[in-house]
Amino acid sequence: MKPKAFVQTYGCQMNEHDSARMIDILTSMDYEMTSEVSQADLVLVNTCSVRHNPENKVYSFLGTLPPVKRQRANFIVGVAGCVAQQEGRQILRRSKVVDMVFGPDNYFRLPEMIEAVQGGERIVMTEFLDGRENVRNFIPDKWLEQGHIDGCRSYIAISKGCNNFCSFCIVPRVRGREVHREPENVIQEAQALIDRGAKEIWLLGQNVNSYRAGDVGFLELLDRVSQLPVPRIRFTSPHPKDWDNALSDLMAARPSICNQLHLPLQAGSDRILKHMNRRHTLTDYLDKVAYLKSVVPGVEISTDFIVGYPTETHAEYEETLRAMEEVEFSQIFSFKYSPRPGTKAAKLDDDVPREEKEARLARLIALQESINLKKMNAYVGQEVEVLIDGRHRKNPGVWSGRTGGFRPVSITSPGLAIGGFVHARITGAHGHWLEGELLS
Repeated sequence: MKPKAFVQTYGCQMNEHDSARMIDILTSMDYEMTSEVSQADLVLVNTCSVRHNPENKVYSFLGTLPPVKRQRANFIVGVAGCVAQQEGRQILRRSKVVDMVFGPDNYFRLPEMIEAVQGGERIVMTEFLDGRENVRNFIPDKWLEQGHIDGCRSYIAISKGCNNFCSFCIVPRVRGREVHREPENVIQEAQALIDRGAKEIWLLGQNVNSYRAGDVGFLELLDRVSQLPVPRIRFTSPHPKDWDNALSDLMAARPSICNQLHLPLQAGSDRILKHMNRRHTLTDYLDKVAYLKSVVPGVEISTDFIVGYPTETHAEYEETLRAMEEVEFSQIFSFKYSPRPGTKAAKLDDDVPREEKEARLARLIALQESINLKKMNAYVGQEVEVLIDGRHRKNPGVWSGRTGGFRPVSITSPGLAIGGFVHARITGAHGHWLEGELLS
């Protein structure tokens, strides 16, 4: 009987990509994946430490595992990702159930780590790729032809790490300095995924549009990928300081590049943005967004916000709300500020009271809900192209998919297929989901 493995993932698309790679490695080791922890011989927790709450979730999850370990002989638990990189050996001290801890640059060493644990060791591997070697193909050649396809979409990490050092952000500490793959290496993986049936490819990087390998920047790489025979291309997350109108023009010129952009703003106050070391102003951001909207009509723009950053005044918070009203984001990911160890902001007095942070966050979310309601209702009656990516768990006649702008759509039909494109007329909007009827 094959051993079984369970992988729990917290965090961003890069973590989703890394987990998919780990699943591929485990499958090559003859593991069978399971969705039940109680059936697993190996449990891997891929972690996020960008904010404090996901870190708490990790330890809460680990706290559920001792009873399973007592019941299953040779049960192995591994902690991967950013919390693993941040805490290292401290995780082994804090949780006796954990057998191995490894950072994001070490998951291809899973076979040797598992072998060492089976031999009785407890393992910590948190070495970084050499940041001085900033162009390096960090996906081993043997895995280029075996990239993971999740239904119909795939993620390709074109770079790892970050050089921006925003004052609130722990990513450079837990992901290291930027390392970029050679363009031919990226194209080879993309083509292999297309040959295996991928219909949507996401290019990933902590700061995806700072990509540079020799004389090839992100614009040139995106241009090359957009000419491959794949229907949809997305990328995340670009940094506003590295965005320019040439990228907007390329989005307008290439039908395969989806009309969707996640462009993190974080705050609407220039003083706070400077304090955060974002290296752009609100005007810079708004001008770039305005140009993008002018050349890509109907583009869906999402963003990140942090409320209650140290020293943020109520008037500066109001500037964030005004920025939201001007842009009318399709979606926001909003958070209360929480200090992260090793960041510049962690040295500041966290002087905005928790109750005030919560009030600001609630008002921000309420404003976004009103904006979203307006934008969702505007879809009713429109005809859209939908890429089918799944089906309802309880109702097999209901399928789910995404528009080019990444709006989720549910369609009732007996005979659709994951990975297929359909045209639908939007008949209703409920919360963050659209409902559509299939057009013949």
